[in-house]
Amino acid sequence: MVLAELGGRITRAIQQMSNVTIIDEKALNECLNEITRALLQSDVSFPLVKEMQSNIKKIVNLEDLAAGHNKRRIIEQAIFSELCKMLDPGKPAFAPKKAKASVVMFVGLQGAGKTTTCTKYAYYHQKKGYKPALVCADTFRAGAFDQLKQNATKAKIPFYGSYTESDPVKIAVEGVDTFKKENCDLIIVDTSGRHKQEATLFEEMRQVAEATKPDLVIFVMDSSIGQAAFDQAQAFKQSVAVGAVIITKMDGHAKGGGALSAVAATKSPVIFIGTGEHMDEFEVFDVKPFVSRLLGMGDWSGFVDKLQEVVPKDQQPELLEKLSQGNFTLRIMYDQFQNILNMGPLKEVFSMLPGISAEMMPKGHEKESQAKIKRYMTMMDSMTNDELDSSNPKVFNESRMMRIARGSGRQVREVMEMLEEYKRLAKIWSKMKGLKIPKNGDMSALSRNMNAQHMSKVLPPQMLKQIGGMGGLQSLMKQMGSGKDMMGMFGGGDK
Repeated sequence: MVLAELGGRITRAIQQMSNVTIIDEKALNECLNEITRALLQSDVSFPLVKEMQSNIKKIVNLEDLAAGHNKRRIIEQAIFSELCKMLDPGKPAFAPKKAKASVVMFVGLQGAGKTTTCTKYAYYHQKKGYKPALVCADTFRAGAFDQLKQNATKAKIPFYGSYTESDPVKIAVEGVDTFKKENCDLIIVDTSGRHKQEATLFEEMRQVAEATKPDLVIFVMDSSIGQAAFDQAQAFKQSVAVGAVIITKMDGHAKGGGALSAVAATKSPVIFIGTGEHMDEFEVFDVKPFVSRLLGMGDWSGFVDKLQEVVPKDQQPELLEKLSQGNFTLRIMYDQFQNILNMGPLKEVFSMLPGISAEMMPKGHEKESQAKIKRYMTMMDSMTNDELDSSNPKVFNESRMMRIARGSGRQVREVMEMLEEYKRLAKIWSKMKGLKIPKNGDMSALSRNMNAQHMSKVLPPQMLKQIGGMGGLQSLMKQMGSGKDMMGMFGGGDK
């Protein structure tokens, strides 16, 4: 994943500082220098990095910190806060409203993945209950309309374009008017790109913007363009009123730090990131959870949200009840494996857990883990209902294991391996016993009732140590929390 290496280097710099007996000016400078090098090597622009370093030094004035202050925690919080500031312009992007026609115009250089991103954006909002439509005003690139038509047809989204009309302004106006009459509430206009910034591209963008009067202009940027990001983003901002940024190709292995620079150049928030080629590989971008995951601190709110998406609403109360009883069966394990596979790429899911940075899962390991989960599920398909509902692994004698192995086409040793994994997960699950269950059985309320005591029992010791023990766990969740929900999740907020 793009930025995984950057996140790993920053995390290691913080850890090295944590291993120092006395936090003095030298230890702080060494930590900041390492972070500076990591950011510069990841193509974040020099002025941004310099500003960040001086801001952290202002926040962390070691001489003014009285004895008893946790200097490590203050430094970590300052780094977290400055990285968030770098990515957050402090103003939200325009949000379309249902049943009211909004026009959104996409701009960017050719090759950034603009046309694919238009469809992903439309598909995301379609799933949220909007009625989107796509307009192809790209008459420069051969095959642009065919690509948009193919993507839109696949996603069952209405589209408009022309093989004969060469005026992009005319197509854009006709498309927007057509879909307004059809009561579409999100009309997305895909514009031309070029291989490089040139006057004709910007003039065409201005004309399309003047004619369609978009509510929002989204700048689509390839995460791998490096140091050119700042200047490129600034040039687009000066030509049209860029109100938001979408960063594409975040699944690659390029440095990607230039993406951070684009936010500073446009003074517009990143609203989505593209994490793959498929329609659903498109994530809402939220600054604090993103930085948290970048630093290996996890994103519990994102994890709970994702879990909530894949667990049907009517099954949530039952799952939470089982969680509070601490009674873990193979059937529950099967259901949770199914949920994990439905949550999206494993690398993305694991990066939401504290102590696991994206670079900790090497390339190829994700497929191996996914294959193992599917193998376990195949073995469980060969079990009887009594076996699946039992919470006693001792019922699996030799003859039962041989029967399960034959039925699933696997080896007996693989069945034994699967049962060992079950015992390990059952041990973790049992530590959640006594968790206070929300009255409405809603999983989103689970986060409000979980506290640091429960989480410290569930997290592996090395993860808890990396976060800074119980105090670090509480402090971390207050930093990355979105409002009272996350504060309440770890024992803070309103009672």
